[in-house]
Amino acid sequence: MSAVHAAGNAGSRGPLDVSRAGTVVLDTDGTVVGWSPAARGLLGHEPQDVLGRPVDALVVDGDDDADTAPGEEGGGTAKSPPATGTAMADLLTPGPPDTTPVRRRVLRMRHRDGRVVRVAAATLALSPAGTGPARLLAVADAEEAEQWEALQSMLRGLATQSPVGLAIYDTDLRVVWTNAALYREMGTMQYAGVGPDEMVAEGEILSDRYPPTLEETMRQVMATGEPVIGLHYRGRPPFDPRRDHVWSCSYYWLRDATGSSLGVCEETTDVTDRYQAQQRLDLLVRAGGQVGTTLDTARTAQELSEVTVPRFADAVTVDLLEAVLDGDQPTVGAEAGDVIRVWSPHGGAAALDRPEDRRRIDYPPDSPQARSLSSGRSVHERPDTADTADDADGQPRARLAVPLRAEGATLGVVTFERQRRRDPFDAGELAVADELVARTAVSIDNARRYTREHTAALMLQHSLLPQNLPELSGVDLAYRYLPADNKAGVGGDWFDVIPLSGTRVGLVVGDVVGHGLRAAATMGRLRTSVRALARLDFAPDELLARLDDLVTQAANEGAAVDGHTMPYDEAQGATCLYAVYDPVSSRCAMARAGHPAPAVVDPATGAVTFPDLPAGPPLGLGGLPFETAELSLPEGSVLALFTDGLVQSRERGLGEQLDRLGSVLTEHRRPLDALCDRAVAALLPGPVDDDVALLLVRTHTLGRDQVAGWELTADPEAVSFARAVATKKVGEWGLEELSFTTELVVSELVTNAVRYASSGPIQLRLIRDRTLICEVSDSGHTSPNLRRARSDDEGGRGLFLVARMTQQWGTRYTPTGKTIWAEQPLTPQELDLDAWDDDL
Repeated sequence: MSAVHAAGNAGSRGPLDVSRAGTVVLDTDGTVVGWSPAARGLLGHEPQDVLGRPVDALVVDGDDDADTAPGEEGGGTAKSPPATGTAMADLLTPGPPDTTPVRRRVLRMRHRDGRVVRVAAATLALSPAGTGPARLLAVADAEEAEQWEALQSMLRGLATQSPVGLAIYDTDLRVVWTNAALYREMGTMQYAGVGPDEMVAEGEILSDRYPPTLEETMRQVMATGEPVIGLHYRGRPPFDPRRDHVWSCSYYWLRDATGSSLGVCEETTDVTDRYQAQQRLDLLVRAGGQVGTTLDTARTAQELSEVTVPRFADAVTVDLLEAVLDGDQPTVGAEAGDVIRVWSPHGGAAALDRPEDRRRIDYPPDSPQARSLSSGRSVHERPDTADTADDADGQPRARLAVPLRAEGATLGVVTFERQRRRDPFDAGELAVADELVARTAVSIDNARRYTREHTAALMLQHSLLPQNLPELSGVDLAYRYLPADNKAGVGGDWFDVIPLSGTRVGLVVGDVVGHGLRAAATMGRLRTSVRALARLDFAPDELLARLDDLVTQAANEGAAVDGHTMPYDEAQGATCLYAVYDPVSSRCAMARAGHPAPAVVDPATGAVTFPDLPAGPPLGLGGLPFETAELSLPEGSVLALFTDGLVQSRERGLGEQLDRLGSVLTEHRRPLDALCDRAVAALLPGPVDDDVALLLVRTHTLGRDQVAGWELTADPEAVSFARAVATKKVGEWGLEELSFTTELVVSELVTNAVRYASSGPIQLRLIRDRTLICEVSDSGHTSPNLRRARSDDEGGRGLFLVARMTQQWGTRYTPTGKTIWAEQPLTPQELDLDAWDDDL
């Protein structure tokens, strides 16, 4: 028989209870004088077989178990030394006067069918010795008695010794019984008639997927019969009303033998320490996955708040030193006045981009934040333990300031506050706060480093791009540059406007693959190279060919160093378009290396075309030619040079984007700045994935009254004629003050052309623009060199005089020869004749 069956059969009475056990009445000699039906059922003997016989005749001698410790019925059992042949005599022998009259033994008795039956036996004195029936012997199945004794022992243990708190609720869910453990947990046993949600103050169910109250949970148990195991419940017990405790609770339905509901049993165990440790571990795990997902300081502060509020704190404030926001390494001993609010409980993420929008925080010297910043340690401000008033005044119950530190430097401070809960942060929570803030500090320091590198990259790129476009008579200019909206930030797109000789203008737009510092540095090298080559007045195709040679050479030289392959050079695969516009002839020569063709707007009709220019390979491939194409650009034409970032879109195809650009450019009479804005808005409505450069150029033509030219013969007599016509034209332009220097420059340049030109005519051209330009062209291909003449040289001083008397001079090659030019400012410069004498 199982313990469950034994308990069910015995009820509250044990098997040796006289109302259930087999009873044998004995006289003073141990003779059987009475035999109950239950004794007959247990041992099989009929009354007439045993009456008048000694009871010892039914006992089988041999080893067996005996309970030698007398006790009250219902007491526990224990294994005892083996019973001997005197077991029954010992059982019948009266005990000392101070012992209980009930004595128990486990006997081996003979059944009527011959088998041996283990029985539990107990005796009870009926009358004084010597008169009438002396004792009553109660017998029962030993196994059933042992199981009943074990069950009773367990019940007594649950009631008095178990560490699990027990409470029994009736069908109205009111307490009818509690054990000693519940008293130890709660500090009181005054729970009779109390409901489950009334046992502790500020109680709440923490586990998910359960009703909001314990009463609803218990009614659900009675309704479904399904037990609830391991429900976490938080509240404040009577013995510790200022601190939250957490219990693990289980509930199961109680029913009687007929299945009728008796109520619900509740088992509770205080798991406060274990629960808090698990919650702290879970908090750190969540922080590891949710804090620091970006390189944005405000976002990192927000993620810290989302992880810790409300489970760890009621509010979180994050303040950083201003140097950190600017990407700088904070200095030791930074003042609290340098602190900027990054995240606040009510304001959220603060504006940090512009210094004037930042909110500066001035902490008093005795505040926990100021003390934490100065000491580099956490400061815990506990509430007044005597203050039990409600926190409706908004004052925090507890405040914890933890410094954000990385690599020994303090970056800022995080403040945790608790307002709704009165208990301060305990030692375990202080350690968790330190770990949380330490992890956050690593993310913020990474963001600081990124900000520093990003700012440096932007500064580098901006320094490599044109700071101010030149003011030129031949063109009106406007541009837009948009860096990519991604983590790399900057890239390799660039544009440039280069003043050239003869009022010509060099126009450049290029694109280097990739982003970041490497792309920006590569872009800077290419832009510098283009400017240097453009100053040599190379034709567009020749300039790109030389630029391609430089890129290829740089890639080959850097391919391997000491046997190690160097990183990929972004210049390989770069694209470029170079155009030269001449406002005298209204012609524009251009060539491209894998770059998109420009858009050209006709000033008369507003028609937009994309000239079919020879594409040319991207830079760095080497060995492939570039071709120059010439366009005629009448006065007022608009030329749009751009990088592919302007016309590439995830949502729209290239053709649609080019159509959009053309639609915008049809409004070419608008100011160029407004036209730039409209183009960017139409083609780039959102964040861009690639850098974008757009350069708009409106062409102008120099008037006939600004240009004068003459064709001269290669004859020495042509020199005097050239001086005469040049001096006359300068006078007609109202520049008489420049007559002397102009006559000297023309004389020297024409003389050189006559002396060194191989054949063919010589052209003299004067251009009045922002400077006075004198050009002499011939069919020779030898450029004169400036040198310092020795004291005994008869010649060699002409170009030296030209260089000293003009603003600048140079040589450019043409398809038929070369052109030597010199520029003078329209306002004559005062000459230092003494210095001239020294130089000459």
